[in-house]
Amino acid sequence: MPEPLSPQPLNILIVDDEINIRKTLAISLETDGHKVTAVSNPRDALVEAAKKSHDLAFVDLRLGIDDGLNLIPELLAQSPWMRIVIITAHGSIDSAVETMKRGAADYLTKPFTPSQVKLAVDRIAQIRALELQVAGLEEIVGQSRGVPTLKTDNPAMRRTINLARQVAGSDTNVLIRGESGTGKGILARAIHAWSSRAAKPMSTVSCPTLSPQLLESELFGHARGAFTGAIRDNLGRIAACDGGTLFLDEIGDLPLELQPKLLRFIQDREYERVGESRTRRADVRMIAATHVDLESAVSTGRFREDLLYRIKVIQLDLPPLRDRVEDMQMLAERFLTELKGAKSIAGFTPEAVDALKRYQWPGNLRELHNVIERAIFLCQNHYVGVPHLPTEFSARPPADEEIGDALSLDKLEEMHIRRVLAKSKSLEDAASILGIDQATLYRRRRKYGI
Repeated sequence: MPEPLSPQPLNILIVDDEINIRKTLAISLETDGHKVTAVSNPRDALVEAAKKSHDLAFVDLRLGIDDGLNLIPELLAQSPWMRIVIITAHGSIDSAVETMKRGAADYLTKPFTPSQVKLAVDRIAQIRALELQVAGLEEIVGQSRGVPTLKTDNPAMRRTINLARQVAGSDTNVLIRGESGTGKGILARAIHAWSSRAAKPMSTVSCPTLSPQLLESELFGHARGAFTGAIRDNLGRIAACDGGTLFLDEIGDLPLELQPKLLRFIQDREYERVGESRTRRADVRMIAATHVDLESAVSTGRFREDLLYRIKVIQLDLPPLRDRVEDMQMLAERFLTELKGAKSIAGFTPEAVDALKRYQWPGNLRELHNVIERAIFLCQNHYVGVPHLPTEFSARPPADEEIGDALSLDKLEEMHIRRVLAKSKSLEDAASILGIDQATLYRRRRKYGI
C-alpha cells in the first residue's frame, strides 16, 4: 500500500493576452516550484497542450478577439485531467456559471492577489495528488492478486532486488527477464514505487493481448475516425502516464511493425496518435519484461536489435520458483494467510512443505497461488497436508534404491542430486555439497527434470 501522496509541482499553462499578467502570474507560480508555460492566444495554447501534458491552465476570459470560453472544451479534449481556472476583469455571476458549465474548475476576478492564486493552485494540486493515488491503488488492486512479497532468502533473488533498488532512482530503461509467473509485474511496480516518479501514474500494457492496430492505439492513442470503431479520441497509455512509468509486459510479443515507433519514442520522447500527423511529446520511464530469449528473436528477425539495446540498459533476472527452495515455505504461508479468510488453518504439515519444495513449479508463483487456494478449499482441519495438494505432489523418488542395485550411473546421479537438493538450504549449498558449480548443477537439473 503506497504512502499518502503530498501535492507535487504542477505543469501549468497560462493563456492571457496581457504580457504583464503572464509575467506576474508565471513568476508567482514558478516561485512555488511549478513548471509554467505562458502564451497569449488560443492557437498557441493548443499547440503547447499538444506538445506536453498540463495539470492546470489559467485562461483569460477575453483573449483579444477570441473568447476564452471556447478554449475550455478544446483544452479538455487534449487533456481530460486538466483543471482550468478562468481569470477575468469582467466578472459576473452569469459568466462564472457559464465557465463552470463549459468545464472550468475555478474562477478568479482581476485584480487577484498571490494568495488567491496560491489557494486555487494548492486546492487543485491536492485533488491531482488524490487522483494519482487512486490510479496507483487501482493499478495495484487490478494486478496484484497472487503476487508475492519481495522478501526473500534466495541469494539470486536478493541480488536482483538490490539492483532494482539501485536503478529505481534513475530514469534508466530496465528489462526484467524471467519465466511466466515469476513476479515480473510486481518488481516493475516496486521500481516505480521506489523512484522519484512514484507520485505520477504507472500504466501497464500487455503486448500479447491485442492486435497490432489496437496495441498501437493503446500505446500512442488515436484520433476520432482513425479507424472503424474509433468513435472518440483516445489519449493512449503514454499520454496517460506522462511523468510516470510505462510497463510493457512481454515485450517479446510486440509486433515487428510497431517496434520502430516504440524505438523512436524511447530515443526522442516523440510520437503521433493513430490518425494524426501532429507530433506529441511525453516524459515516460520505460520498464519492459519478457520470458522469451530476445537475442534469439533478434537473430531470427522477430525483434529489432537496436530496440533490444535501448530497453535493456539494465537487465534484471528473476529466478524461477523451483530455484527458490529456501523461500518456498515463506511464500506458501504468505498465500495461506492471504487466502484462507475465516478458515482456522494454522499452516502446513512437514510432509506438505517437503512436497512443495520437491515440485518443479512450471507455472511458478501463479501456480503456487492456485495450489494453495485449492488446498484451503479442501482442508477441513488445522493443517494443509499432502492429501490436500494435487496428485502430482504425492510422487516421491524411490527410497529403497541404493548403491549397488541394478541402476545406471545416470539414475544414481539423479537420485543423489534430488536428495541433496531436498536437504540443502540453497542451490549454492547444494552445488558445494556435490562438488560442482551452480551452472553445472543447473544443467544436471535440466537433464533430469528436477
